[in-house]
Amino acid sequence: MTGSSEAKKPTAAQARRMRTAARLYAVQALFQMEATGVPLEEVIEEFEALRIAAEIDGLRLNDADREHFRRLVSGAVADQARIDQLMHRALAARWPIDRIDPTLRAIFRAAGAELLGSDTPPKVAINEYLELAKAFYPDGKEAKFVNGVLDQMAREARPDDFRKGGA
Repeated sequence: MTGSSEAKKPTAAQARRMRTAARLYAVQALFQMEATGVPLEEVIEEFEALRIAAEIDGLRLNDADREHFRRLVSGAVADQARIDQLMHRALAARWPIDRIDPTLRAIFRAAGAELLGSDTPPKVAINEYLELAKAFYPDGKEAKFVNGVLDQMAREARPDDFRKGGA
């Protein structure tokens, strides 16, 4: 029997790229859920069947860490009230949640799910979602805003990681 690519364990670099792709797909899925009202299970099935690593017009989309994708989307839905409270406190003086662009809300919710439900170091999570913000908003104005909001959300969600000696 020949080894399949599914049976091979990804290299560390491939695993990082797959987690990055999972974050992008999670943001897209959360945006889609808010825009269309598609239920959680349906959006996860759609992304796993039709988007993640799909071939479109001869181009193969990036593969993703599907478990991380599911964990982010499910966590964002399950913990949305808590995540929105973190977001609200981070935005309080700046902007009400309902006035935030839906893509930014999806970024904040996916990041919030990662901060609350994974062992990803907060600074890594912030950097990953900051890069996604730069991809969605190439003029860069939103990146500074995203960085500030995520930093405050992370400090509240994971204070031990920011204390002296924290990772």
